[in-house]
Amino acid sequence: MKSSSLRAARFLRTSALGVSIAMAAVAAPAFAQDAPADTATDDSDNTPIIVTAQGRSQLLSDVPVAISAVSAETLQNSGANDIRQLNQLAPSLLVSSTGSEANGSARIRGIGTVGDNPGLESSVPVFIDGVYRSRSGIGLNELGEIDRIEVQRGPQGTLGGRNSSAGLISIYSKKPDFQFGATGEITYGNYDYWRLGGSVTGPISDTLAARLDGVWVKRDGFLHDVNNDRDINNRDRYFLRGQLLFEPTDALSVRLIADYTSREEECCGATYVGPSVNSYIGNLNNPSNLPYPPGTPVGNDENNIIQVLADLGQPLGAFDQGYSRDISVTPGRSFAGKTKDYGFSGQIDYDFGGATLTSITAYREYRSSQAGDLDYGAVDILYRAPDADAYRQFHTFTQELRLQGEAFDGKFDWLVGGFYANEKLRVRDNLRFGEDYGRFASCRIISGGGLNFLYSPTNPLCVAPGVGPATIAGASGASGPDILAGFNALDGLGDLGSINDVYRQDGENWALFTHNIFHITDKLDFTFGLRYTNDKKKFSASFTNDNTVCTTVQGLVLDDLSSPNATARALAGALIGLSCQGNSTAELNGVSINDKRSEDEFTGTAILSYKPVDDLMVYASYSRGYKAGGFNLDRSALKSPILPFALSGGAQALVGALQFDPETVDSYEIGAKYSTGPFGLGLTFFRSDFSSFQLNTFNGTVFLVQNVNGCDSDLGGGDRDQSKFLGAPNYNGAAATTGACPADDVSHGVRSQGFELEASLVPARSFRMTAGLTYAKTKYRGQLVGNDSGAPLDQALRLLPGNNLSNAPELVATGSVAWTPDIGSSGLTGLVYVDGRMTSDYNTGSDLFPQKAQDGYALFNARLGVRGPDEKWGIELWAQNIFNKQYAQVAFNSPFQEGATSTGTAFADPQYPGGRQIFSQFLAEPRTYGVTLRGKF
Repeated sequence: MKSSSLRAARFLRTSALGVSIAMAAVAAPAFAQDAPADTATDDSDNTPIIVTAQGRSQLLSDVPVAISAVSAETLQNSGANDIRQLNQLAPSLLVSSTGSEANGSARIRGIGTVGDNPGLESSVPVFIDGVYRSRSGIGLNELGEIDRIEVQRGPQGTLGGRNSSAGLISIYSKKPDFQFGATGEITYGNYDYWRLGGSVTGPISDTLAARLDGVWVKRDGFLHDVNNDRDINNRDRYFLRGQLLFEPTDALSVRLIADYTSREEECCGATYVGPSVNSYIGNLNNPSNLPYPPGTPVGNDENNIIQVLADLGQPLGAFDQGYSRDISVTPGRSFAGKTKDYGFSGQIDYDFGGATLTSITAYREYRSSQAGDLDYGAVDILYRAPDADAYRQFHTFTQELRLQGEAFDGKFDWLVGGFYANEKLRVRDNLRFGEDYGRFASCRIISGGGLNFLYSPTNPLCVAPGVGPATIAGASGASGPDILAGFNALDGLGDLGSINDVYRQDGENWALFTHNIFHITDKLDFTFGLRYTNDKKKFSASFTNDNTVCTTVQGLVLDDLSSPNATARALAGALIGLSCQGNSTAELNGVSINDKRSEDEFTGTAILSYKPVDDLMVYASYSRGYKAGGFNLDRSALKSPILPFALSGGAQALVGALQFDPETVDSYEIGAKYSTGPFGLGLTFFRSDFSSFQLNTFNGTVFLVQNVNGCDSDLGGGDRDQSKFLGAPNYNGAAATTGACPADDVSHGVRSQGFELEASLVPARSFRMTAGLTYAKTKYRGQLVGNDSGAPLDQALRLLPGNNLSNAPELVATGSVAWTPDIGSSGLTGLVYVDGRMTSDYNTGSDLFPQKAQDGYALFNARLGVRGPDEKWGIELWAQNIFNKQYAQVAFNSPFQEGATSTGTAFADPQYPGGRQIFSQFLAEPRTYGVTLRGKF
């Protein structure tokens, strides 16, 4: 099989977009970075772009950092309403969402943080108008009237705000204007899509201006629930933002902003990946022999989970729906979600003459509740109730101060500042087993092992009456009565689980930073930045649960785990594991735990830049970045479900297992920027080494949070063992304790390296071409361990060593063309806009199982329109994903749907040795199209 890099290269060679990029060498837009609204430039002309990426005004071509930004015009042409559409315009960026739109994740150069677990901060945080947002998924809201969006690549932190390890996204809204103006927009599209947007701005007095923006959106869902005849993944939201700008003198500016977002939507449904991936599904591949005859023993070459789900009511067609976007939701279950996001901020800028002071104060609240049919199928296995008491909530206060100026006759530009954040995170949950779970669990055990000839899903214990219980008892020897009692208890487990689990995390983060530029000569600059960060977190949790079946089964069969009878041992482990798995165990009913952690870190940057001629700048830089550690807000991380908490010293004794360490990075860049006005070209080579990389993985049952480091010693395959599966090629029964590394040999575990090519071409005021090419080889090292002390890597992550990270394509190319020609002499202008993004193959799963691989693809958007004189009005036809490319944002282990292996026989799946896990996926959006009417006054 060819390597992913060879497939990617072939894909580039055969892609029209790739050929055009290679021939034209016009990559990535030359955009404004951190510039004030009154200096933002129009993409349609050759005006030099003034940016403040280093805290002071500079030409873009003079800034020795890797930055990209998108102007308001480009955002409008591309149809971007949230940060996901930036994927089309910034090749080093990938934004995706999973089980909830609160779980969005942004990645730069292949590095990011999976957003499902709110205990993890973002490697790529989002700032809106200079205000830090607690998690990057919050940026998936409507954005309103935007001046620009900027993407900084690489570690950040010496210029202000919250530190980051991989980059950041800064969103800047349009300021109030001292001249009256108003805009309006009406959009209609397929899926009954409506979007109404408007803004009004103007003076209240000579020194005070105001602005009001609003957006209302409604759309039918992209997925159709065939069981309940309704749509899922719909849109129903609105957004309001009000601003005041007070400028009493030339030296003082005060900007106040308040905003409110509301969303009531059903999100996010998932489909099964399909028989090409969910292999060994027996008769599903033979349409003349559907369905399975009820109660048929599962053969050793078939997946027992498919058999069980089919016998319990799952339509077999659900396993092969492809991209039809039909899903089968359990009747009575819901994906209803409510989100409220609101807050206010105040920015004060004061010019003392020799120095300028900037203060940004903000308070925000974010609350998102999300129900779900979490098995994503018709059989009722797992759900989260549509209850307002199940939510994640952030209360965040931030304060930033910066003072900057010049010294030594302009030879030294200095900046000093401080940042403080107080964040209160609350998570409440009610994750529960479905009504069918007890029978599903019993059938899962019987159908997948040496007792599969007893399989009878319509009878108690999922076995044939009479002979079934007798055979189980006989095969279990002296443990037979205990095993039968355990089966009886498990068979009755349904609609039980957590009732009200509450997690509390109170965090304080403060930092001091400085960023300075020494102008050694007229052509040579040295930039030096330093940051000290202190981060403290207090954690507590309380649990309530009504799953007494777990403790009952443990009491019945715990001793049988050490039985001399192999069948008894296997059945005892399966019974306890299935009755206590996930976050459902009554052992923690009424139990509270608490913990705290504190850390500090020095980070910084050093840059040497040189301009041999006016149009060319070259630079080299080093940066060290940091992302704070924290707590895994998933109580299953406390211990394995098999042994009771009492035998482990109690829940409080295990609370340390929830902690994970801070993530750090050492990053190096060499770059060049060339600009002659109508043509700009940039090239950056980069390498970033990440230590204690924070990885969040769903293993089909629970969320694992693991720090990933590398080992300079040879682990002899200890980090690639498959202890779980008898008969697997790398089976090692002691794998949980092998693969350790001497602490002195532990170093970085992830390396991202490659290059970025950027350029723009504006041959005429009405015509602009941009494109971008990023090659990023973002890989785990060949020898991996789980933390900086050299503990073994979790065996669920055995495929990581030596492979690319998830959602990290090696090659990405973007391109756009915008043409706004005059139409005669009437003052009318036309609009022709096309953009595209081409991506090579990548894996969408954090554990890199091959079933989660996504083939390379290309996406194109287009917009055609006519605009009146001075763009007072306009009508535009648009389409997103023109060619209706079908692909998955993320594929994942279908929850609790891992089939058992056969006792005494080797089940061999070449993709997934020894296991019968089936897989689901969250689909990306299909083709959308519509018409937009605009007005401006």
